[in-house]
Amino acid sequence: MRVLGSAVLAMESFVMGFALLLAMDHHSAWVIALGGVLAILILLTAGLMKKMTGWYLGTLWQICLVGYGVVVPAMYFLGALFAVLWASAYLIGRKGEAIRARLLAEGPPKPNSSL
Repeated sequence: MRVLGSAVLAMESFVMGFALLLAMDHHSAWVIALGGVLAILILLTAGLMKKMTGWYLGTLWQICLVGYGVVVPAMYFLGALFAVLWASAYLIGRKGEAIRARLLAEGPPKPNSSL
């Protein structure tokens, strides 16, 4: 769960950086600075994925990423795409952790004595 969430956040940070390049042509400095701060916060949140705080902050950044579509219209689509990836990382990660916990609880496989 942690690995998938961190990967999504790292890629979002890069996409946000590229969106800043698009925003430089037509927008003011504070809008670009806001996007830069958002990109840095997204990247820093990837390090918090061991705790649920990272997931809560990551969800907030998903909303902000879609909201940055006001500045760069392509971010509406990309933000929605990353929101789906974020939800998938959470759901698939939970399933993977449940399977791993079940396998650890069962212990090592027993040798087949029928031979």
